[in-house]
Amino acid sequence: MLYTEQTPNPGTLKFVTNQMLYARQMADFTLDQKDLAAEWSPVADALFQFDYVKGVYICNNFITVTKDVNVEWTTIMLELKNFIKGYLEEEKPIMKEGFEAVKAALESETEEQYEGDNAEMVAKIKQLLDKYVRPAVEMDGGNIKFHSYEEGVVNVVLQGSCSGCPSSSSTLKVGIEGMLKRMIPEIKSVEAIMG
Repeated sequence: MLYTEQTPNPGTLKFVTNQMLYARQMADFTLDQKDLAAEWSPVADALFQFDYVKGVYICNNFITVTKDVNVEWTTIMLELKNFIKGYLEEEKPIMKEGFEAVKAALESETEEQYEGDNAEMVAKIKQLLDKYVRPAVEMDGGNIKFHSYEEGVVNVVLQGSCSGCPSSSSTLKVGIEGMLKRMIPEIKSVEAIMG
């Protein structure tokens, strides 16, 4: 079974199945990461063969596809749905083993190291994002990832349907920033950066 769900981002569509595709993990590939997708995600690589596909996000039992802004969902949704359905029915691989280690290594190259009070602060921020924010944004076909913290400013990366979503800035400021400020008074703002 495969069905589609709209997301708050008009440029993305969530394709949901009744089988686990990538359990408790997430993979986010943008157009400039096609080589990474080709190496590690056969399904993302196959989806990038459609010239209107600009991003592929895989998590649990769904795939979120980001389309070119010049193409309407009405002209491509059925084609993508049939493709994904056929792909899953043929039991082709979704992700290759070892991607999590590669992803962790790539992230550790860019992740800042924190000490003392800042290390405690970052641990609290990550815990709150994981517990309260990530489950909500996953339901909309996206993800939020901690990037950095400095002098009261939390920087996050938005992925999947959250990336480029028109409502993400209000969600970020009103919802996420408001919650983090209430729970951690030292936080002054939450900003989205490009991943």
